[in-house]
Amino acid sequence: MQLFPRPDYQRQLLSFRDKQIIKVITGVRRCGKSSLLSLLRETLLAEGVEDSRIICLNFEDYDADPLREPKALHDYLKSRLVYGKMTYILLDEIQQVRDFVRVVDSLFIRENVDLYITGSNADLLSAEIATLLTGRYVEIKMLPLSFKEFVDASNTGDSLSSAYRRYLERSSFPFALQLDADQSVRTYLEGVLATILYKDVVARCRISDSSVLESLIRFLFDSIGSEVSTRKIANTLRSTRSSADVKTIDKYLSGIVGSQLFYEAKRFDVKGKRLLARFEKYYAVDLALRRIVLGRAGADVGHMLENVIYLELLRRGFDVSVGKYEDFEVDFVARDDNASQYLQVAASVRSQETLKRELRPLQAIQDNYPKILLTLDDDPPLNYDGIWRLNALEWLMGQAP
Repeated sequence: MQLFPRPDYQRQLLSFRDKQIIKVITGVRRCGKSSLLSLLRETLLAEGVEDSRIICLNFEDYDADPLREPKALHDYLKSRLVYGKMTYILLDEIQQVRDFVRVVDSLFIRENVDLYITGSNADLLSAEIATLLTGRYVEIKMLPLSFKEFVDASNTGDSLSSAYRRYLERSSFPFALQLDADQSVRTYLEGVLATILYKDVVARCRISDSSVLESLIRFLFDSIGSEVSTRKIANTLRSTRSSADVKTIDKYLSGIVGSQLFYEAKRFDVKGKRLLARFEKYYAVDLALRRIVLGRAGADVGHMLENVIYLELLRRGFDVSVGKYEDFEVDFVARDDNASQYLQVAASVRSQETLKRELRPLQAIQDNYPKILLTLDDDPPLNYDGIWRLNALEWLMGQAP
């Protein structure tokens, strides 16, 4: 299988190399976690680490089935440790191992063990497990290919606008880049979606009737960029004869977000500096999946761009919320430990009326944090009294000021 460089994630992993802390890589299925471990292994070998000091196990591989029992896994790993030298242990899809926390804990307290584990759903870092591992792990949250990674991996020399269309249609899942025919890509994505739904959501939520789940997934794909509530979802599904109460919708949403098929963006009161409890937005981990579910009906340019920007802000390490400032809505408030920034996203602001409408929420906010308007308009950067209007594709490539 071809390995595409994932420089940001590789840097994160290597920054914790040889440190006594468990590296936990989480992310939706097929986003590239296994490949990231393979890239790490290649780096270690290239730097002269002996193969005997690198232990790689993938628990989705049937050959690893006997090691899903915690004692068998512990005994096997202990027998492979190299005395007096660092041993690198790379455990893929560790949630398949019963009571894996005890195994990981035992390895953690040993000298000269550098431990990396991956998992595909929230079971890996449930509240209970996170409590047991408190202070012993760092989480690296992985997403499929960013737009820049997609462009670099494709290496076609296309314009950014052409590359962006392919990014939306072809998928951000790395393996899709290795498929030539559109039908092959579609078949692959259908398989990815089915695996996420039935292995991660249905099994996690103990769902016996999947028709409500399928209707809910369709609703979420159709509603990216729109404020929703569990009551609104329940009422909408009821109108389509997919009846479910609010409690059931809450349960299913928890499973869907836990599978990382969708991300929940809560609303943030900019003036009051607090999260609001109602009317979240949901963004899909990959927009080609949206096209699989909705067909061409899911081709609304503005909301799709908003989804791409949201995921990119997550990749850049921000805590991302939907902003509310008095009567205005700001598409995104992106916060980290040091500062905030505010972003509006629009397909085009060539119309003066649209430009004024998009600038107005940013103009209303009375602080000095950066304010950015991102569009697909192919115009040079412009500044409106401190508000930067930038081309979204250049911003995604890291080219914008």
